[in-house]
Amino acid sequence: MHGKRILLIIGGGIAAYKSCELIRLIRRAGGEVTCVLTEGGSHFVTAMTLAALSENPVHTTLWDLRNEVEMGHIQLSRQADLVVVCPATANMLAKMAAGIADDLATTLILATDKPVLAVPAMNVRMWLNAATQANVATLRGRAITVIDPEDGAMACGEYGPGRLPEPPQVLDAIRAALREPGPLTGRHVLVTAGPTHEAIDPVRYIANRSSGLQGFAIAEAAAQAGARVTLVAGPVTLPTPFGVTRVNVESAREMAAAVDAAQGVDAAVMVAAVADWHVAGAPDRKIKKDGSGQPPALVLVENPDILATLCASPRRPRLVVGFAAETHDVIAHAKAKLARKGADWIVANDVSGDVMGGSRNAVHIVSAGGVENIPEAPKHAIAAALIERIARALD
Repeated sequence: MHGKRILLIIGGGIAAYKSCELIRLIRRAGGEVTCVLTEGGSHFVTAMTLAALSENPVHTTLWDLRNEVEMGHIQLSRQADLVVVCPATANMLAKMAAGIADDLATTLILATDKPVLAVPAMNVRMWLNAATQANVATLRGRAITVIDPEDGAMACGEYGPGRLPEPPQVLDAIRAALREPGPLTGRHVLVTAGPTHEAIDPVRYIANRSSGLQGFAIAEAAAQAGARVTLVAGPVTLPTPFGVTRVNVESAREMAAAVDAAQGVDAAVMVAAVADWHVAGAPDRKIKKDGSGQPPALVLVENPDILATLCASPRRPRLVVGFAAETHDVIAHAKAKLARKGADWIVANDVSGDVMGGSRNAVHIVSAGGVENIPEAPKHAIAAALIERIARALD
């Protein structure tokens, strides 16, 4: 973000207060912010506050003679590296889609030759209204980036999609919009992450200790490298990385179906710790004790082998990377898995300590060419190293 110039247009909604924190984050990241405050936005935040935070004059009207003499409003829109509309109200989105220019903000948007990022915030009914959705589709069709709002409670008391994302997430979107094409631009990367839960009955399940942290870090690193990323996530509560399409699943069979449904994949990184078995004929009622003191007999059936199935598929990605979480003989087990599954690489790690659920990892990339060791580091650093190697392999 160092030296990047952001023109921040603040729409008229209660979420406008979050723009103050967004300005602080942009400046802390090295960016410069110039604010345009709409008439509606001025009912929620003041020009004085925005000027103090941005350390730049705040622009509010087309009819400011001094500003027009010193710098015309057209020039204001073209000196920025990125135009950000946050919050973007339903009214603002409608004007943008229709090409209306009846105030300073909409005139700047229409006149700019720079990328535009819109961050909507509005009542759930307004967001879901067919007119708003049509306007969003129109804007996206014109290469304007419109990020989806979050689900949550609203100031009006309703609940659903329409909340403005938190400022750190908006900052991620700004960084992504400013990013130059990366080594995976134009590629589709599929990532699986987290555990699977295999039902014993409606209240119990078989699972493992996977947190999903490594898989989510890999999905995020792939998106930052420019890839279109599909993340098939088991039952974890981690936030979705920006720019990643997430498919939530619970069981191994659901994960297998989601992987099979992914189209046009260039590289698959199968990080998920998939359960090996599920309970045959799991009842739809809770299993009760029968007073005998004996546990119920559970018949286990092997789950589909997602990695081997993908490797044997006629739609096999160019590069398939499997993971092996081992507690002993890590390299030997990884080599055996490589041969058995038909993958290009197996990324093996020792999980006998606190790796599952921890923030750090150390891995060995096992391939037909040998073994490469990546020493212990934070999981996001491991992810970046893997994505760098994946990009090189695809090239």
